[in-house]
Parts: sequence; structure tokens; C-alpha cells
Amino acid sequence: MEVHAEPNAKREVKHNILASDFSFTGLLRFALPTMGMMLFMGMYTIVDTIFVARFVHTFALSAINICTPVLYTIVGLTGMLATGASAIIGKKMGRGENEGARQTFSFIVLCGCALAAIFMTVGLCFLNPLLRGLGASDALMPYCRSYLSLQLWFLPANVLSVLFQNLFVTAGRPGLGLRLSLLAGVLNILLDYLFIVPLGMGIAGAALGTVLAFLPSAAGGMLFFASKRGNLYFVRPLFDLRELAQSCSNGVSEMVTQLSTAITTLCFNLTMMGLAGEAGVAAITIIIYTQFLLTTLFIGFSMGVAPVFSYNYGSESWQRMKRIFKSCVLFLAAASVLLFTAAFWGGDALAGIFVEKHSAVYAMASEGFHIFSFSFLLCGFNIFSSALFTALSNGRVSAVISFLRTLGLISAGLLLLPRVLG
Repeated sequence: MEVHAEPNAKREVKHNILASDFSFTGLLRFALPTMGMMLFMGMYTIVDTIFVARFVHTFALSAINICTPVLYTIVGLTGMLATGASAIIGKKMGRGENEGARQTFSFIVLCGCALAAIFMTVGLCFLNPLLRGLGASDALMPYCRSYLSLQLWFLPANVLSVLFQNLFVTAGRPGLGLRLSLLAGVLNILLDYLFIVPLGMGIAGAALGTVLAFLPSAAGGMLFFASKRGNLYFVRPLFDLRELAQSCSNGVSEMVTQLSTAITTLCFNLTMMGLAGEAGVAAITIIIYTQFLLTTLFIGFSMGVAPVFSYNYGSESWQRMKRIFKSCVLFLAAASVLLFTAAFWGGDALAGIFVEKHSAVYAMASEGFHIFSFSFLLCGFNIFSSALFTALSNGRVSAVISFLRTLGLISAGLLLLPRVLG
């Protein structure tokens, strides 16, 4: 990829890859590690459901989806901190304010640790009423308790993993995030098999395999950012509540996305429980988790290119931003058609990965894929648009876009369409 300075750029930090004049292929190469990282995050998220559905019970599969609103909420708040702060950090680095960028980074990581401690304590103290409120039936309650309690005990590792996976890109080291995600994905698959199949630990084994897989990214991030190997590393944090508020404001769309997913998942669970019982919840679990795996392509790409936009926004390289934007639109159009085709024609096969054919769960999930596949034609542009406005420090517009896609329109449909179509 070629690198040259634009005439109207205020200041370029030497040897910073974010200052590159990316071609289409160069932009894909830069975003590819983050896309791979998100893909493997999706894989080691979905592998729980596959092992649980195949080797435990469909009740356990339903229990995982009952617990996910809590996990989505936590990941959403962490993502809000990470992506919002990433825009601030990237802008500061684009202006040459490296020490200020490090202080912001260190402060945000500290805030993330405090967030994890609060949620872990509250969640463990009120576990039973929390699960009842999420819709756990008497049959699902033992599975839910086993799964969520282990997730909460390892919550600090989960939060640090999400923070570092975002901030590796801002530090110009997306490849490191990819390697750690690869390690986490492989580790989760191996541990899930070990704990569930030979050791027969059931859904607790699935939870334990997942939380232990958070450790490579959390520990690797701590070691890397403490070693001062790049432009971004731990320093004495500057406790600036205004900057924390700005980070939350910038990243609010990511929080809205995850929180909306938590709410809609809860609504789907309650609706399906009323329409088809535990089997209905299992079917919607298959669709939701598969959707997350497929959309990681869009999420990873958007995360990968966001720091590039933030940097060039800070350096006022407007022509370069326009060229990069055109490349992004071209990629999104091609990827949207690809994912729609995979979901529409491969829905039966995707459902068959989780459950045996000719079962009630399989029939519902397979039919759902044929309808749901059309969403992939537009959701990539929505995800990218939201990430772009976050990168440009316009959290309000970003949040509106995310809200309409992940909560507003879906909630309206959930309230209306089951009454009309069943």
C-alpha cells in the first residue's frame, strides 16, 4: 500500500499505519485481522450452543439464550467504553498528542475493571430473581444457574478481553488481536469438548470452556500494553470524568446495539416460550447465534476501519477519507449478497449443525432461516454506518441508527406480527 501525506493534513505521526493511503485491497488487508478476530469470537460463542444442543439437552440450549441478555448488556457497556474511547484516542494520535492518548487509554481500562466488579457482585447476589425475571421456567432454572454463575465469576476477564480486542486496532496492532482470538477460539472448542463430552460436566462445562477462553486476550493485552512496545501503553491515568462521558457518548451506539439485542432476545424468549415452549426458545437460539456468527464479518470490518476514519478525521485528510469510504461501500455490497445467499440456501444445513433433522426444533429453525436471510442484504450497511459515526465522534446519530435496527423496528414487529402470523 502506498503512503503519502496529503497537503491539507495538519500532522502525521511517523510510522503510524493509520496514516496510510489505503487502496481497496490495502484496506481489506488492514481490516482482515479484526474481521478474523470477530469471526473467531463468533465461533467460540456459537460452539457452546452446538456442543450443548448435541451432547446435553435442548433445555440447556434454551437456558443459554435465557442468560444471554445479561451477557449482552455487559458486553454492550464494555463496547461503549472501548469504541467511544477508541475514537478519542485515535483523534489524539492523529493530532500527535500521544501522551494524552495513553492517559485516556489507561483511564478507560481502569473504568472497565470497575464495571466488571460491580456487575459481578450484583449478579451473584441476585442470581435467582434475575433469572426468573429473564423468563427461566422451573425446567430451565438449574441449567441457567450453572451457566450464568460461572460467567459472572469470570466477568473481569471477559470485560478486559472486549476492551483489548477493540484497542489493539487503535494501537495499530490488529494482528495481535487476531492471534489471541485464534488462540481463544481453539481453546474454547477444545475445552468445550473436554468438559462436555468426556468429563460429562453438562452446561457447566460449556460455561467453563467459554470463560477460560477469555484469559488469553485479557492476559495478552495486559502484557502487551504494559511492555511499551508500541505507541499506546499503560501510563498514570488522568481521571477525567468529562472524557469518560465523551467516551460513553461516542460509543453509545455500540451499547444501544448490545442492550437492544439483550431486550429483543428477552422478548423473543418470552414470545417463543408462550407460543412453543422450551423447544421454541431453542429454535430462536439457533437463529440468533447463527446470525451473530454471520454478521461478525460486518462487525469486524467496521471495527477494523473505524480507527482509520478517526485518525484521518483528526488530521483533516478529507480526500483520503472519501476514497476509503468508497472502498468500504464496495466491500459491504459484495459481502451482503454473499451472506444472504449463504443464509437462504444453507438454512437447513445450518439448523442441522445444532439439532437432529425431523425434530420440532429443526423444523422451526429451518423455516426461520429462509425468512431471516433477507436481513443480511441491509444489516451490513447499518452496522458500518453506526461504527462510522462513532469513529467521527457523533455518538447521537450512531445511536439512532443502532436503535432502529436492533430495538425499535424489531420490538414493533414482535408485538404485532405474532398476533397476525402466529
